[in-house]
Amino acid sequence: MQRKRWRIRAFRKRRELTRVADRTGQIRKRDILVFSTCRNEAIRLPYFLRYYRDMGVSHFLIVDNDSTDGTRDYLAGQEDVSLWTTAASYKRARFGVDWLNWLQLKHGHGHWTLTVDPDEFFIYPFCDTRPLPALTDWLDASSIKSFPAMLLDMYPKGRLDAQPYVAGQNPLEIAAWFDAGNYVISKNHLYGNLWIQGGPRMRMFFPDEPARAPALNKIPLVKWDRDYAWVSSTHTLLPRGLNLVYDEWGGEKASGILLHTKFLHTFGEKAAEELDRGQHYAASVEYRAYAETLKQDPELWCRWSEKYINWRQLEILGLMSKGNWA
Repeated sequence: MQRKRWRIRAFRKRRELTRVADRTGQIRKRDILVFSTCRNEAIRLPYFLRYYRDMGVSHFLIVDNDSTDGTRDYLAGQEDVSLWTTAASYKRARFGVDWLNWLQLKHGHGHWTLTVDPDEFFIYPFCDTRPLPALTDWLDASSIKSFPAMLLDMYPKGRLDAQPYVAGQNPLEIAAWFDAGNYVISKNHLYGNLWIQGGPRMRMFFPDEPARAPALNKIPLVKWDRDYAWVSSTHTLLPRGLNLVYDEWGGEKASGILLHTKFLHTFGEKAAEELDRGQHYAASVEYRAYAETLKQDPELWCRWSEKYINWRQLEILGLMSKGNWA
């Protein structure tokens, strides 16, 4: 019943979306699709699009939430992007979930869909030698419908604003460090998904209230069906079986990582803007914590930080697994 409710809600929220560039007629049967929402991300989009094109994504379906920095015009000019715009409340659309549920219901059925933000970069076992279609072919052959990836916060060594980021640059050239440990995991018994917290955001922004730190568990890659629905961002799906992306019997299922490059020189301005807009979860508690901590001009890097090398490093650290995909 809840899944039906979210799908009906998405159908109603479709009226908030205005079509800017509809190129969905180009989508072929086996194409892998990226779905995303964004606001004022023009500086990040050139590398974001190139990264996923090189990985094997064929088409991008994006909702622009009233950007003012040229994001809309830039995306409208990309031949593999279908774009919708809205000035409606991000919060009242359940933080963009209603909009994406509608677009995936209408255009994602039967496709492998990757739902990511412009500051998230998906990696998976053997991603340096095997393109994304190789992973989805293996998942199809294994009758696996959803694939998890923990969000791994990346950050620079030194002040966040010490090295300006430029459009088209690989953000990992600046934000190259991460926390190798400091993660806690629990199980959501209602939906069956794992709940992961920790990393630099818990360590620096929520040291006194770790339970309020942002969730790091994601299920970004899904073989979409029109009967599916996101419940909470890409943390939780319905039907509940799609959330069972881990092994409870002592083995390991294959998993990936979303390299999260939020912490660039643009972070302070972005955090202030989002706090002022008040469009985020729990009365923007996350962005209030950012604003308070940023007043102290913090450095996220510490002596326990690890510099990112490749996916094999993350597998050794236990942050991802190749499972039985060899």
